[in-house]
Formats: sequence, structure tokens, C-alpha cells
Amino acid sequence: MKVSTQQPFQIVYSLFEHEYLGFLFESFIIQLNGKGELTLLNQNVSSKNIREFSERLDTIDFELVKLIDAIQQEAVLKKFNLRKISPLDFFLKVFDPEKGDKLLQETIHSYMEKHRSQILHKLLEKQVFIMGSDGEPTWKAIRMVHEGAKVFFNFIRNQENTHYFPTIKCEGERVQFQFKNASVICEEPAWLLIDNRLYHFEKQVDGKKLRPFLNKNHIIIPRNIEDTYYQKFIAPLIAQFDVFAQGFEIRFERHASKPVLTISEVINSNQKVMATLFDSDEEEKDDRESKIVFDLAFQYGKYTFRFDSFSTEAYVNVEKNGNDWIFHKVKRDLVYERYQITQLKDWGLDLRQGRLSFTKAQAFSWLQSHATLLQEKGFTVKQDESNLAQKQYFLGYSAIEINIEEKNDWFDIQAKVRFGEFEIPFLKLRNLIIANKREFTLPNGQIAVIPEEWFTRYSELFSFVEKTIDDEVILKKHHLVLVQDLTDEGLAHSVITRKLEKLRNFEKINQYPTPQGLLATLRPYQKAGYDWLRFLSEYKFGGCLADDMGLGKTIQTLAFLQSQKEMGLAQNPSLLIMPTSLVYNWLKEIEKFAPDLKAFVYTGTYRDKNTEQFDNYDLILTSYGIVRIDIDFIKDYRFHYVILDESQSIKNPSSYISKAVMQLNSANRLILTGTPLENSTMDLWTQMTFINPGLLGTQSFFKNEYQIPIEKHQDEKQMKQLYSLIKPFMLRRHKSQVATELPPKVESVHYCDMTEEQEKTYEEAKSYYRNIILEQIEQDGLAKSQMVVLQGLTKLRQLANNPIMIDENYEGNSGKDEEVLQKLETIIEEDHKVLVFSQFVKHLAIFRHYLDENNIPYCYLDGSTTNRQDQVDRFQNDKTIKIFLISLKAGGLGLNLTAAEYVFLLDPWWNPAIEAQAVDRAHRIGQQNTVFTYKFITRNSVEEKILALQQNKRKLFDNLITTEETFVKSLSKEDILNLLA
Repeated sequence: MKVSTQQPFQIVYSLFEHEYLGFLFESFIIQLNGKGELTLLNQNVSSKNIREFSERLDTIDFELVKLIDAIQQEAVLKKFNLRKISPLDFFLKVFDPEKGDKLLQETIHSYMEKHRSQILHKLLEKQVFIMGSDGEPTWKAIRMVHEGAKVFFNFIRNQENTHYFPTIKCEGERVQFQFKNASVICEEPAWLLIDNRLYHFEKQVDGKKLRPFLNKNHIIIPRNIEDTYYQKFIAPLIAQFDVFAQGFEIRFERHASKPVLTISEVINSNQKVMATLFDSDEEEKDDRESKIVFDLAFQYGKYTFRFDSFSTEAYVNVEKNGNDWIFHKVKRDLVYERYQITQLKDWGLDLRQGRLSFTKAQAFSWLQSHATLLQEKGFTVKQDESNLAQKQYFLGYSAIEINIEEKNDWFDIQAKVRFGEFEIPFLKLRNLIIANKREFTLPNGQIAVIPEEWFTRYSELFSFVEKTIDDEVILKKHHLVLVQDLTDEGLAHSVITRKLEKLRNFEKINQYPTPQGLLATLRPYQKAGYDWLRFLSEYKFGGCLADDMGLGKTIQTLAFLQSQKEMGLAQNPSLLIMPTSLVYNWLKEIEKFAPDLKAFVYTGTYRDKNTEQFDNYDLILTSYGIVRIDIDFIKDYRFHYVILDESQSIKNPSSYISKAVMQLNSANRLILTGTPLENSTMDLWTQMTFINPGLLGTQSFFKNEYQIPIEKHQDEKQMKQLYSLIKPFMLRRHKSQVATELPPKVESVHYCDMTEEQEKTYEEAKSYYRNIILEQIEQDGLAKSQMVVLQGLTKLRQLANNPIMIDENYEGNSGKDEEVLQKLETIIEEDHKVLVFSQFVKHLAIFRHYLDENNIPYCYLDGSTTNRQDQVDRFQNDKTIKIFLISLKAGGLGLNLTAAEYVFLLDPWWNPAIEAQAVDRAHRIGQQNTVFTYKFITRNSVEEKILALQQNKRKLFDNLITTEETFVKSLSKEDILNLLA
């Protein structure tokens, strides 16, 4: 039947009982007659058609229809009938009395109860009927009783047993519900239908507490189960409802409330042994996997009750005295309890359910950081004493107070560490924290847990402080940044001179006069570098001058050394160590700019191994190789300064040269480098440890604290912290910042297509190496497969250049080389000069062969070249030589090739910083023309994919010093698959 929306109508709700799902509702639209009365014309309404009747419906009707739709048989089947069997089979199987699915029954029941409860509350103001057996929706009207009924539970105790029954009152009268064919429509909370009246309850009542009495006068509780029943059932009932008792007493009490926080430890089966703080030989075994459980309780008078949400208005304490029972019903201060719960949540402890577990570190960090606050707010904090075998923890206030005072050559550390009444020796605490031990025993036997914040906030201080012979605690002055950071964060009080504070912002360092014997005018940024070196010298700090290639690190260093001589500070000569290829460069620069400095070159196979000859000179120039060989007797000579040029040469801390230079004896140390970080952050540790020993802690500390977090987890916080530590001792300027007089640098990527034969050779090799590499990774893992990966990728890179580099019998051409040669011819015709870099000497050999065949003059440089400077001078001065072939590794440093206007990079190098060094051979101070750089990339090869990976991998150190980490080590399996795709 269709109800007309043009005539008056009314929505009604009809109740009926489903065999398995319990009581359900349906919604109907009923047509009204002229008197506004319901007619027999009706239409079922659902979410699908409700909008047709929206004119006479309100928001609650829409909500009700949606809820009612959700509990219809079809909706329930759709939600829970996963196997899509027929409705009859589903219900018979799930609700079978013996073999039914009890868990699914409970799930469906909870779902239905939740919806029924929501529906019933919304029906209070609506017209509700009981559906007739023939489906008539308005068979019998239901009166919705608006006032919440009250239930009273009655107990009568006699010699043999206790009788128990409920009574109900509503609207001032007792409601007769027993033997009245009443029905519990909803259990949670209870809704009770008696005749045509539907009741709900003032306090939420579980319908299961009423259902047994619908056809029964009372329940009998035998005396033999009385103890359990009284404790587990009657006590909670008294707390929540009005209970009338005969045969036992209910006392109503009021007391002020006090919060109690109890902790207990959940001990693992592998419980470990505890050490004693004042027994230095014993080793602490910290059981870090154990959990600490917080329990919230409220004390009312002499009673303490565990918090159990706000569902009841009272707590009940049960007292049995002989044969007598007394129930102490204590009125709860719910406003006060809610306030304390909110406070704890604001402090980071969400105890709304009364209990919460933390790791031990989290728990005690929270307790110790809130100890004072808890005490001020009236909280009692105690440990659960029910298990006397548990450790007894110190739960009071702990504090660390640190005072730092600047002395002549160090910072004096005065510290007090307190756990309650006990003061702990600072060095003892330091040893525990460095050993990563969390717990120790106080003199009173309690276990103190070191706050987790101390490990985080003071880990560097504890790692860097040193103990003197007199057991004093000091910190070397180059840890100035750490001192200032602790002071700024309120973790320490320090007394530092203003002069030393300037070191953090060396731009504000006072200017010093340039030495008279310097035959050069320093550019402004070079003068600032010179001033910085002077400032470091005054405080006996080591420094790293890390300006970009070509900005004049040599002239700044010579200016500084000349000033040391003129001021009479250089009583001993200074030792300059560098790659062999740069010794001649340094000697020329000294003769040109600082001729007053007497320099001695200590190199050569037939050198006189006698340090006495150094006494008559200001500077000793030598190579890393010579120092490594002669360290046993050079280390006994006292130098004024030891200066390392291209100091990345000592980046590997375990190399012989690194170990050798660490043994050198000098008053001061400096390092010079354009790339202080080439492969990993460990490069920094070695170089910074050389100039300021101890600045970055031990190698293992640095690895755990900085290298692993930065390189593996991209931890920006640790990256910034590391940068903060080294910043005062490293001066780094980029050409874009300071050398504004340099001409522009135009960089282009030139893509080249492979020839057909080259592409075929490349694809065959790629398939071959891809299988080998992936098989190796599967067998040995990625870490142990790096050599195979590197070998395979190197072969593919060579094929992308020219297959003849691998196969001498290859007779085809190279797409890249054809385009390079074409551009070289153009450059020669236009009378320009070009630097041609390649990582592969074999690739350069191909071009040498071409140039020789065509009688084109050129210069050449690789690792085996002995007359490096002659090659440089010829290219710089001979106008007929237009081409300089250079191996990337051999020509990446120490060359000044400003005659070139073009730079060709024949193949991409893993590390973009190395490529930048190559370009800087031409783009440096003295260059007058725009420098054009061409990077030749073979399309659809591994080279093209290297470019994309470079951008991803260089991001890691953008905020640190240079850009790169070891490229191959940084590759994931996915990266390798992409390279070989």
C-alpha cells in the first residue's frame, strides 16, 4: 500500500520479537484520516525512501530509521554471514543450543544491544506500538514512561540462607512486574515492558539482574556460598544501588578523599641480579624488559579503594566479624576524583581505567620528573608490598645540579647528585651512565633508577668529562658548545668569559692586523679566515679550514703562519703534511706570498732521516707517505703547528696514516680540506679528533651517538647536535657565498644515445649481472654483496661509455664518444680550452689514441704521471694546447687550471662532491670567463639512474658539511633493482 504524501501522515515505530535476534523495531508511515487518526493505510519506511516523507519528519526520525535499518535481519546477515549461506541455515548453525558458535552469538548480541539501547532512548517522545501477529504495525500502543524507574535490591538473611529479590518504584508507586508476562526488551541497560508500559531506569541496571524475577518471587543464597556471594555480588550492588537488608548491616559513611598511586613491578622469568652503588666491583644487571604498573586508588578515612571508573557513587568495604557482616558504604567525591584523574592525564598518566603499565624507564622517568608535583598535590606514592620478594624502589625526588667554571685550559665541573637524602658521587653516576646501567642500590637498600632524561640530556657531558689525578672532574675547553647548550637549556650553571663566548659566532671575532711579510692582499673572506685562525691560536684550539676548492686556503694558512713568526710565537718549526703531488705547489706559494718563511722539503728516497735539520726552518713540507714511514722518530720532535692539507686523507681512523699523524707532537693542530666529509660521518670523527682530541668522544661513542642515528635513521636532531659541536672549530665558506667576483658557472647534462650494437651489448651484460647480483644478495645478504654490486655496476658504466673498455674485440662505435669528439672539434675550432675528466683511465686512452692519430696536441694527467706541474704549466701557458685529459681521482685536487673555459665530465661519479672538485679546477679564483660544464650521460643506462640516486642520497648531509655518504653502502635492494631495471 502506498501512503500519499499529499495527505496527512504520521511516522510510528513498531516492536516485534525475532526468534534469534531478540526484540526489533520497524518504522512505518501511517496515513491519517480527516480527524487526524491513524488509518490502516501504511508503508514501511527505510533509509532508501525516507526522504519522500521528510516534510513531516524531524532529525531524530532520520536517526531512528538509520539505526532500525542496521538491526534488521538482512543487515545483520550482511554483516556477520561471511560464508553467504541462507538466512535459515545461518541462524540454525550459529544459534544451535549445543553446537552453536558461542563467540559469534555474543558478538551479535553486543551489536544488537548497542543499537537497541540507542533506539530506545530516541523513542521516548515518539509513537510506539507492538506489532500484531499478522504484521499490523499499530496493533497495541505502548506508553513510553518518561520518568526513570528506581530499583531496590532486598536481602533477608536468616539462619539457613539469604533471600534476594528486587522491587521497582516509578512515579511514586511500586511497579508490579513479577508474574505479569513482562519482557526485558534490552539488557544493557535494562528496558522493561510490562503490559503496554515501557520502563527505563534512573540508574543503569543490567537486565540480567531483573530477568530471573519475572516469574519468580526471590532467589535463595545458601549459607555455604555466602562468603563469595556477599563479597563478589552484594558489595558491588550496594555500591551502585539502594539496598535494603535484614540480617546484616549497611553503614553509610563520608570521608575526605586522598589520591594514592601504587606501583608494582611485573617481573620477567629471567630476573637479573642487582648491583650496589657503593660496591664498585659489582656489576649491575638491569632487567629492562620488566614493566611497572600504576594503580590508582582513593583513600577515604581508613579505607583505600582502587579506582574503578565513575559508574558507582560509592565504594563499599566489606567487614566480617564472626558471623556478622558489615558493609561500609563510603560516599565518593566524584568531582574530586575526576579532577585528580584529569590532572594525572595532563601530566602524561592516563589512568581513566584505573591502571596503566609502562616500561621501567618510562615509569621512573615520569615518577622522578613529577615527584615534587605529586607531593604538592597531595598524592601518596607507594610500592605494592604484597610481594615482599620484589625490589624496593626509591620513589622520591632526584636531582642533578651542575656548575661549570672556566679555568685557564679547561672547564672545572662541580656537580651534586641527590636521590632523596643521599648524595651520590658524580663520577660514580658518570660511570653508571656510560655503562648504560639504569639502577643502583642506595645505602638504605632501596633501588634508585637513574632518570631516562639524564641519559639523554647529559650523555655527552658524561662521555666527554675527564678525571684528573686528584679525582677532580674537568672538561676540555673545546667543548665550549656543550657547556653553552647545557646552560641555555637550564641544565647547568656556567661562568664563561665573553671572549670565549665569541667563538660560537666567529663572524664577530676581533680583527687582527695582517703580517707585514705577507706579499698579498687578502680578500675580505680570506681576512676573516685569517682572523679566525688567530683567535683559535689564542685559546690553543685546533681548527679545520674547510673552504670550497679555489677560495685560497693556502694563502690564509700562510698569512697565519707568517703572523706567528712575526709575533715570535713560533719557537719551533711547523709541519705541513700533504699529498705528494702538492708539495711543489706549496713551495711555490710560499716563495711567492711568504718568502720570509724558511721552508724545508722533507721528501725523497734519499732524504736524511734526522730531525735536527728541522731546527733551522720555519716550515717543514712533507707527504702523508713519508710521515707514515718515518713516524717512529718524527713523533719525538716538538712542532709548533702540525697542519694537514687535504685532511680527508686521514678519514679512515684505522688506517696507518691516521694512526701515525695522531702520534705527532705539537703545540697546535690545523687541518685544511675542501671535502671534510666524503664517505660517512666517521670521516669527521677522525679529522676533528686530530685537531681537538676528545671533542667527539671515543670512536664507539661517536658511532652509536651520531653515525648510526644519522646515517641509518636520518636523525635530524643528532645531525644538528653534531653540527653544533664542530661548528666553532670548522670554518666553511662556499664560493657562492664569498667569491662574488667569480664568473658564472653553467652546468648542463648532455644525454647521448647508444649505437644499436652498443645497446645490444649493454642489455646482454645488464641481464647477466642482474642475475648474478640478485642471486648473491639472496644468498649472502645486501651487506656482504657490496663488492659484487660495485663490480657489476662498474662494468655497466664502462659499457655505457664504450664497450671496447671491456671487450678489446668490440668493433662497433660508442654513441657517447662520437658526441664528445664532435664537441671537442667545435671547441678547438672556436679557440677554447677544455678539461676532459673521466674516472676510467681506459676511457681517456680511447681519446688519447684519437688525438694522437689526428696529430692534435694535448696534456694528460693520471695517477702515474710524474711531471704533473709541467703538464699544468703547459696547458695554462701554451695557446696551441686546447685539451687536457685528466683522470678524475688524480686531478681532483691541487690543480689550478683557470685557462680552461669548458669542463667535460665523461661519466657520472658516485659522489657529486668529487665531480664538483673537478669543475673547481677551472672555476676558481683567477678565472675570468664563464665556465661551461657538460656532464655526458648515456640514455637508458645505469648512468641515467645514478643521477636520480645522487639527488636522493645527497640529502642526508645537506645540513651538515658536504653532501655525501658512501654511495654503494647507501644503496638498498630497491635502489639496486632500479639501477638494473
